[in-house]
Amino acid sequence: MSHRSVMDEISVRELDLKDKKVLVRVDFNVPIDKGRVTDRNRITAAVPTIQYILDHGGKVILMSHLGRPKGKKIAELSLAPVATALEGILGEPVAFVEDCLDPVPDTRVALLENLRFHPEEEANEEAFAKKLAGHADIYVNDAFGSAHRRHASTIAVPGLFEHAAAGFLIEQEIEYLGHILLAPERPFVAILGGAKVSDKIQILENLLPKLDSIIVGGGMALTFLAAQGKSVGTSRVEESSIEIAKNILKIPKVRVILPVDHIVADRFSEDAETKLVKEIPDGWMSLDIGPDSARIFSHEIRSAQTILWNGPMGVFEMEPYATGTRSIAETLAECEATTVVGGGDSAAAVTEFGLAGKMTLVSTGGGASLEFLEGGVLPGLEALTKR
Repeated sequence: MSHRSVMDEISVRELDLKDKKVLVRVDFNVPIDKGRVTDRNRITAAVPTIQYILDHGGKVILMSHLGRPKGKKIAELSLAPVATALEGILGEPVAFVEDCLDPVPDTRVALLENLRFHPEEEANEEAFAKKLAGHADIYVNDAFGSAHRRHASTIAVPGLFEHAAAGFLIEQEIEYLGHILLAPERPFVAILGGAKVSDKIQILENLLPKLDSIIVGGGMALTFLAAQGKSVGTSRVEESSIEIAKNILKIPKVRVILPVDHIVADRFSEDAETKLVKEIPDGWMSLDIGPDSARIFSHEIRSAQTILWNGPMGVFEMEPYATGTRSIAETLAECEATTVVGGGDSAAAVTEFGLAGKMTLVSTGGGASLEFLEGGVLPGLEALTKR
């Protein structure tokens, strides 16, 4: 499908890369267990930008953070295992630079050690940024997940280059998330879950004029049901958001679709006693949507041309309460529509179910994609060269 471009930032594909050293901010914040990367998705996602630079005669110097070392060197948070994993994916050597400020060898691909081993990274410190910028001729940001942070590698460093461009991952995120904000094909359905209404209220306010319907599941749904005066048992309800939920339910042009049945448990545990109910009894909590809700939600999803999903339908991390989230993921995977999965738990769910490849976009953003959809300005994008 064609998209109206919403990219103000220059793209890596617009630059002359021949014989240039290119400093690329990537998101290699990946899980590592006993010195091995256990989920390589974020590394694989960066490969198209890396390969493009190499194919066009450039040399790649990669930089990333990993975890929260708080300015100290912590062996478990070293990016060395990532260099090994990247070598396997790229099929060529990756030089690992043991401190991000050390000299970089003259190789095709190098990876700098964890930026956050230096407290100056999170402090957005200019002298530190100048040392990083000294490694290269061109800057590329391909870490959408860090674009909402005001750190040296995303703010101060790009300001020191004549050309600071967006990589393919950022380009893709801006295209699809921007398309949803500017000109979504109708009907446009948002599926919202997770625990808190307050976390999603800015997105709702920004998207409401364009939405045809909102499907609400997860903990959020219980606040809406409480707003309707329905019994929620011992389920967690966000009391401070009940009035907001009441106001959303009154909006005339947007249909709000809530669960009609629930998997309830007598306590918050994987081995709790569970049952399927239409109404939540006292002393029980809803931990997943029921099969009738899943059918109603799926029917609504199939009618849409644009779908945004942010937040699971239940406590999917526990197998007894994963069915609702899985059914929504499977319905989206079968859709012909534009399907955008906002980062965080929804992205983790579709990845866990092996369905990420069936979506139009699984945002790598988490907090960044939420801020973008709220209509906020992402500092890391603002720092890039404009057309």
